Amino acid sequence: MTVKEKIALFPHNPGVYRYYDAEGKVIYVGKAKDLHKRVAQYFVPPERLNAKTRILVSKIADAQFSVVDSEADALLLENNLIKQYKPRYNILLKDSKTYPWICVTGEEFPRVFITRRIEKGKGNRYFGPYSNVLHARGLLQFFGEVYPLRSCKIAITSETILRHKVRPCLDFHIGKCKAPCVGGISREEYLGYIDEIVRILSGRGGEVIRHYKSLMADAAGRLAFEEAQGYKERLNALERHYAKSIITQAADVDADVFTLVTDGADAYGNFLRIRGGAIVQSLNLGLRSQLEEEPAAMLSAFIGEIEDKFGTLSKEVIVPFLPDVEIPGVSFHIPQRGDKLALLELSAKNAREFHFNSLKQREHTDPDAFRMSVMQELQKALDMPVLPRHMECFDNSNIQGTNPVASCVVFRDAEPSKKDYRRFKIKTVIGANDYASMKEVVNRRYARLLAEDPDDLPQLIVIDGGKGQLEFAHQALAELGILERVTVVGLAKRLEEVIRVGDPYPLFIDRNSQALKVLQRIRDEAHRFGITFHRNLRSKAAIQSALREIKGVGEKTEQRLLMHYGSVARIAAAPLEELSALVGATLAIEIHNYLNER
Repeated sequence: MTVKEKIALFPHNPGVYRYYDAEGKVIYVGKAKDLHKRVAQYFVPPERLNAKTRILVSKIADAQFSVVDSEADALLLENNLIKQYKPRYNILLKDSKTYPWICVTGEEFPRVFITRRIEKGKGNRYFGPYSNVLHARGLLQFFGEVYPLRSCKIAITSETILRHKVRPCLDFHIGKCKAPCVGGISREEYLGYIDEIVRILSGRGGEVIRHYKSLMADAAGRLAFEEAQGYKERLNALERHYAKSIITQAADVDADVFTLVTDGADAYGNFLRIRGGAIVQSLNLGLRSQLEEEPAAMLSAFIGEIEDKFGTLSKEVIVPFLPDVEIPGVSFHIPQRGDKLALLELSAKNAREFHFNSLKQREHTDPDAFRMSVMQELQKALDMPVLPRHMECFDNSNIQGTNPVASCVVFRDAEPSKKDYRRFKIKTVIGANDYASMKEVVNRRYARLLAEDPDDLPQLIVIDGGKGQLEFAHQALAELGILERVTVVGLAKRLEEVIRVGDPYPLFIDRNSQALKVLQRIRDEAHRFGITFHRNLRSKAAIQSALREIKGVGEKTEQRLLMHYGSVARIAAAPLEELSALVGATLAIEIHNYLNER
């Protein structure tokens, strides 16, 4: 598969893409709101690219991607990957730009400020990074409006307060600071403000909002309305300005994240390396075993491969389930909530996209293996005893009971077998009765198949419709005595749910799965085939009603006129002399008068 074919299968998600040269070295890292559209812009006719971009494209030997939750996350991941790989063609980003963090110092009376440098070992806590410095500044402005924090850099301790070595600054006089430098606020009250700020920066602003709602209700209950109004103002400010940081505390998240999507003997894994709360490495890797190993064993193999590529693992490794090995010095953690669960979900999202992308690639490079995996997935989803190599789908078509018809399409090995398609005119049902029509068609189809080739029954029968159509199809199969040999399901259009006889609850198959896609495909093909047949019958009926009702016009005369003029409208507009030459003068007058009177 060429690079152009590979990038054509990239997902429509925000993320980061990486280009590799023939030696496997990263030569370019870029971000995108839509990976598919952005990367496709490089692979256009050369004359539409500038000189530098043409050189870059000429050296691309491979491309990979990592999906993220938002454009902001893509920006941060791009920044970290550029610093890690130092790609040759990321010229504009070689200035080692860093993104801002919000720092809460570890002093007795902590300060809150923006910084681009992380200094460890001082007890400071860092939150971010923020892709937009205006966002970080907006948060600081909000904290300044709501909380009376100090902005000075004075080293305030209990000793300096007792000695009165400093004097309150202008912030104290205008009400923006309570002057902890002269004991204007207790340390406990000040640290209470800092605790609320930390919770907001950690994405737990909801807790603070609930706390203020409780305090406001309590104050109102005590008739302390001024106090309640103060809480209400702070609550309103919180609800207006509350924002969750993109990645949580830098000091708290320092781990490796692994997720795995298994598909029979194959597995598709994603690895994220988190350092200081930011993603610094991301890799998708496919694994295949000759036997269908347990997921725990596949995860162990994946972890071992990553350790070989990137060196020692972090002390904490976040996983969806435990591997079947223990690694000295490494603690495996399955998160249930919070920021670490969010990181695990992001990794799982990458693994699922990688799985889907790999399947689409296999559809081009190894179509037989792809179709086999689709059938295996469908067999598992429907809990079928055998592989659905032969599938058939039925659909009814009529408009207010006119020209009722039905269609049957056949898929073999998950591909249409058009030579086996069948069309039916409804014979025994009068009016628009989809249920009875379905029973008639299913009965006729399989009664004939049993007589001609009883070994060619399908493993799966799909009915386009709800419970009613499915029940009547089920009755027809029961009367023929073949229910034990086939699986029959209905596929409803509204929610794409799979309906089974005797099961009160519909089955919902993952909307992104190939199993549902093949069911939708056979259903849509049956609908298209049936609608086409119905339209042809309606057109033929319209022609017959216009010409056959004329006395003296038979099938051969009708065909001769249509072959010559092409339509009834042109026959009506034709001069009498021309019509007379084709059908004779008397009949020409009859046709001309009849059509023009209509």
